[in-house]
Amino acid sequence: MAFQCQRDCFMKEFVTTVVSCCPAELKQEVNGKKETVKGFNVKLQDTILFPEGGGQPDDHGLIGDVPVIKVTRHGADAVHFVSSSLEVGQEVQLKLDWDRRFDHMQQHSGQHLISALAETMFGFNTTSWELGRQRSNIELDTASVTPTQLQALEEAVNEKIRAHVPVTLQLLALDDPALEKAKSRGLPDDLAGPVRIIDIEGIDANMCCGTHVSNLSQLQAIKLLSTEKGKKNKTNMIFLVGNRVLKYAEKCYSTERSLVSLLKTGPDEHVEAVAKTQKCVKLLQKSNLGLLRDLALLIAQNFKSSPQRGNLFTLHKKEGDNEFMNIIANEIGPETLVFLSVGEEKGPGLFLLAGPSDVVSEMGPRVLEMLEGKGAGKNGRFQGKANSLARLGEVEAVLQQRCKLLASGEE
Repeated sequence: MAFQCQRDCFMKEFVTTVVSCCPAELKQEVNGKKETVKGFNVKLQDTILFPEGGGQPDDHGLIGDVPVIKVTRHGADAVHFVSSSLEVGQEVQLKLDWDRRFDHMQQHSGQHLISALAETMFGFNTTSWELGRQRSNIELDTASVTPTQLQALEEAVNEKIRAHVPVTLQLLALDDPALEKAKSRGLPDDLAGPVRIIDIEGIDANMCCGTHVSNLSQLQAIKLLSTEKGKKNKTNMIFLVGNRVLKYAEKCYSTERSLVSLLKTGPDEHVEAVAKTQKCVKLLQKSNLGLLRDLALLIAQNFKSSPQRGNLFTLHKKEGDNEFMNIIANEIGPETLVFLSVGEEKGPGLFLLAGPSDVVSEMGPRVLEMLEGKGAGKNGRFQGKANSLARLGEVEAVLQQRCKLLASGEE
């Protein structure tokens, strides 16, 4: 069946009936981690909430006052995952998250237009596409797209938008001969029918389950941002449609204003100003590295020349790197136990434990644990990254105790 969202893509509210409601679980990504959420799968007599499919994400909205977390298609049914149970037979009102839906309509119809003209103008066939949260991409069956071709395609699609071209929907039976004239990248095996044809007048007729605008003018504008090398000798074309173009322009302008304030130059001089700044930074970094190396040598030599030096040397410095620590350890030599760290005292950083191989092998893992870090060691060196340097004092105390045992001959 065709859902109400597929028959009328502009309907924002709809009254329907709950057909079934069953306990269910949904795997979701929360803060980068997959979590299992318990809830209910709800089937309705009909729906204006689009279930994900055809490269288009699902809609968001409400069933009554219950938020719909996910909508998926199972055969001829749309399954709505919600957190609260609903009574079977209950009449409910659906409310659509229109901003999200219209954004998806703009991106999806824009993809149809771009794909159609890319094929007509250059013979580039679309093999897949993805509607992303911020930008979308079309995979084209070509090894490359030249800048000239990209510009020509962008001009052509925007000309069609300005031409106010109608976009119509047809619902055809699976055995309708008219289907042979429509393009398709394949239909789902469990499709019960009818088949939807999205017809951009005089430009493209394509089988599609997604939601679309009714006229190309509703796309507002299309920006083809760039192309990237894809898989298997294909090219990915990155694009924005409609409101996303406006948001992108607003973001670019805001960034431009910030750069004007920071660089004290006009927009046309930003690239040159940043290039000069980078050159100065590189020279300063080179000079700073030289000073750090000299400082490392002086620190090591100062320790070696001290008549009160013991068998343990520890040092923490906010500025520094692995090379800085290794210079000190190399200069002091393997007879002394050396513990060095660089970074914020309460935050993450780097550390190095060097000295007698047996002591380093014994104490390295313990130091690693105390600093909540990751690292490894061999040949009298144990170094790594610390998630927290907050326990540096405890580490030094443990190493001092170990060196006292070493000095007294106790193991």
